[in-house]
Amino acid sequence: MNQKIIEFYQKGLSYNQIPNEYFKQYDVKKGLRNEDGTGVCVGLTKIADVVGYKREDQKKIAIEGKLYYRGIEVHDLIYGRYQNNHAYAYEETCFLLLFGYLPTKQELAAFSEVLQQEYELPDQFLETAILQLPSKNLMNQLQQAVLSLYDFDDLPDATDVNNTLRQGLSIMAKLPSMLCYAYHSMAHHFEKASLHIHYPQKHYSMAENILHMLRSDSQFTKREALMLDLMLVLHADHGGGNNSTFTNVVISSTGTDIYSTVAGSIGSLKGPRHGGANLQVCNMMKEVIEEIGLAADENAMKEIQRKLLNKERYDHSGLIYGMGHAIYTLSDPRAELLREHLYELALEKHEEQRFDFYRRFEKCAKEVISEVKGIPVSANVDFYSGLVYEMMNIPQDLFTPLFVCARMVGWLAHNIENKLYDGRIMRPATKYVGELQEYINIEERLK
Repeated sequence: MNQKIIEFYQKGLSYNQIPNEYFKQYDVKKGLRNEDGTGVCVGLTKIADVVGYKREDQKKIAIEGKLYYRGIEVHDLIYGRYQNNHAYAYEETCFLLLFGYLPTKQELAAFSEVLQQEYELPDQFLETAILQLPSKNLMNQLQQAVLSLYDFDDLPDATDVNNTLRQGLSIMAKLPSMLCYAYHSMAHHFEKASLHIHYPQKHYSMAENILHMLRSDSQFTKREALMLDLMLVLHADHGGGNNSTFTNVVISSTGTDIYSTVAGSIGSLKGPRHGGANLQVCNMMKEVIEEIGLAADENAMKEIQRKLLNKERYDHSGLIYGMGHAIYTLSDPRAELLREHLYELALEKHEEQRFDFYRRFEKCAKEVISEVKGIPVSANVDFYSGLVYEMMNIPQDLFTPLFVCARMVGWLAHNIENKLYDGRIMRPATKYVGELQEYINIEERLK
């Protein structure tokens, strides 16, 4: 940056400082958070509920975590696919989140067929929007690709609920192709890898199509497809308060098109504090394993965990990534489900020792953090999700784009709900705390 600009910035610092005590003085919720770290309530929803604590006598009490989609525990959705002989649960989850009830076999088949008919990208879209415009960051390319779909829509700016639903389902169905092609284009252009383009198969589920289009030989096992389907279900929604969903609703409230709202949500999810946390877990655990080995005992694990908390290891942040959550306290139901199902995948991949290391590391981290900080914590979904992807040989560049693919249905559901039951532009207020000044003629200003 130009040195003069830096000087201007330094000179202006005194004009821009806002003391922390001002937030308490004016009762402003910094980061839209209450004093106890819980989120400020800014809306109502019937789509999803995230439960991690309860209140008694105005105190926050830790409880086992629950995630509800339309009032149904996500745990029950996953196990329902086995009880009812459903091969995959993501499409059923999408139906539930969008329409509010569980579909019959006929309704689920009809809904899945609508998605399957939308799998293919528009003519020339692959060449012009993806292959000719490779990006070093797949999230940026997904934003560009989603915005490019605007030009292939006959009614791009119609924001009524019916058209929003049509557009949203089309985007949702096309995301697997876009993220896989964007990855292959990036690898081909920047890493000189062979370029593989497999067209989506209409008889495949979303999870199956991702694995089919991602791999050069298109081969995958049933266990891999079921595990990826589980990942999509667990990331499909997380209430209206998470940053990317809130971003979607805020942008949509201005009356703009859905392509702009989805691009905004992708930009939000790209941030490492939101969608990229599992990458931090993988990189941290790689460094930990290199130092103490997979056979490390409990003492060695706790020693390195204390060093992580003391900012002596990894990125010196003082964090053990994958441990703790803004809402969940005693447990994250998504992490519980992943741990439970990951063992079968570990057996198939001959990764039992690494899975066992993660499991033991989680147990020790709970004890160490409780000892050091005096608060109960649990593993969150990011602690195991990166390990799931690594066991399936999914590149790290795709971790967060896969989150986009899963969460698109949640963005769409909240977008529609807000159109139906609110409709006003979202405009919170801020309080001016600067000093009033008089305009000074430029000739009279001090140098």
